[in-house]
Amino acid sequence: MKTLKLWGLFIALMCFAVVGPLAAQETTVTQPAPATDAAEPTAEATQVLLPGTWRLNGLRYEPQKWNNCGPATITNALSYFGYADNQDRAASFLKPNGEDKNVSPNQMVYFVNNQVPEIPVFALERVGGTLDTIKLLLFNNFPVIIEAGYDPEPDRLGWMGHYLLISGYDDLQRVIYTYDSYIGPDTTYDYDYIQEFWQHFNYTYIVVYESGREPELLNLLGSDADIRQNTISALEKAREEAVADQTNKWAWFNMGTNFTNLGMYEEGAAAYDHAFNLGMPFRTLWYQFGPFEAYYHIGAYDKVITYAQANLNDGGGHFVEETFYYGGLAREALGETDRALNNYLEAARFNPNFTLAVEARDRLQAQINGS
Repeated sequence: MKTLKLWGLFIALMCFAVVGPLAAQETTVTQPAPATDAAEPTAEATQVLLPGTWRLNGLRYEPQKWNNCGPATITNALSYFGYADNQDRAASFLKPNGEDKNVSPNQMVYFVNNQVPEIPVFALERVGGTLDTIKLLLFNNFPVIIEAGYDPEPDRLGWMGHYLLISGYDDLQRVIYTYDSYIGPDTTYDYDYIQEFWQHFNYTYIVVYESGREPELLNLLGSDADIRQNTISALEKAREEAVADQTNKWAWFNMGTNFTNLGMYEEGAAAYDHAFNLGMPFRTLWYQFGPFEAYYHIGAYDKVITYAQANLNDGGGHFVEETFYYGGLAREALGETDRALNNYLEAARFNPNFTLAVEARDRLQAQINGS
């Protein structure tokens, strides 16, 4: 009954998303009108004619080391702006433990915005991206990183998450050029592949930009410059995909993520439930933690612990600090103070730069010492 009620809500949701048509030789995209503080357009959207092919020059390629996709990819992106360090610098901050299975987009954005003071470069993260968005940003010389599902030949190691630095596109061949830290520079993926596997991460993208070009970038993003409106638009996109195919587990999962990011935890939890019932890859919770957030906020602490325990037992999730952190939150909520503290201690030990775990550890430790 809960799922049926939620389905009715999805059908009723109405947001806006405008995507321009693709052409063989040229691409016409709808450039959103500039966003105001209220995240509403001030004028009608304008049409921008893009070339049928475009390449971003000036990138330096460095292949990833073991488990180092995120640090390598953000390092490759920063090279466009003259950044000279290698991936080890990013890795030492983002994942001090080399076995760490995941670096999240918000961590990479934080690294650029706070740990690279020698160059005036910043980054932002958005969701619900489109190929047209990528093309428009590339044409304006903004490096773009996407997070996508991955299971490349010939290894076939099973589904996992991966970052791709986008370096160009070709409408005639219908391919995206990437600096793939795992395979190599100038690795191409066709549009259909990108659409399919990018969906696995809510069409998340990171834009890296010089500080003086921030107004220009926000103007190009239009209503997506506003984080809340961007999330609403991504929710509508996921809803449309679920309407088109009710068995699309990633559409339901993305709805859960967007609902959760909007603070609609009941709806988010119900959407996640449906996605898990449809069958998610076992590594999903190595990379995406929205289910933990949603279940925790509705008081489903046992479910948080169940999924965290499954992560710990799946052969790799014990190398994900968020597993311990969210397990700690749930155990603290259940009054299991000592076990919660142990979880926070482990999360902070594994990654001392994981601020949420450090703060939770210190808070609970002070509470115990003061009681």
